[in-house]
Amino acid sequence: MSEPVQPAGATAYSGSAPPEPTAPPYSEKPVAFRHPESLGGLLLILAGIAAGVSLLLDWLDGSDISGLSLVRKGFEDLGAIFENGMWQPLAIVLGGGVLLLLGVAMWLPLRSHRFLGLLGLLVSAVVVAALVVPLADAGWDLGFFAIGFYFGIAVAVLGLIGSLKALLTRRKMT
Repeated sequence: MSEPVQPAGATAYSGSAPPEPTAPPYSEKPVAFRHPESLGGLLLILAGIAAGVSLLLDWLDGSDISGLSLVRKGFEDLGAIFENGMWQPLAIVLGGGVLLLLGVAMWLPLRSHRFLGLLGLLVSAVVVAALVVPLADAGWDLGFFAIGFYFGIAVAVLGLIGSLKALLTRRKMT
């Protein structure tokens, strides 16, 4: 015996009419898409590079005290870094390293980089505090410092601008 012939368009569903095709839900709202934060990330990476360069240069005018020697002194006497003032070079150099990592993370495609920008702003605030204290002790005389300290200032400035750029940039919508 042969099987009955099904009419064209027949389905496995029982009933007389075939089911309606399903359509995905549609929304008219704009959608945020993932993108890197190029300029903010670049500025934070440059801040980290400036911190690395400051390790090689002298920080005080008329002396051979490099950033690396200041950081070594800070790590040797971690228990008393706030009493002897060694927290400032550590905060500037290590803060620059953190800003470098945050800058690399800003190149990741995310919907928003505001959290990374907030973290960068907090780190930059610590770096600014670490720069203001020795400047105030020197009577705001920049002639007391050498080029390594100026690279420390660059860490703070680049970190603040890059962090604010990431923090204040809105999501990109389609």
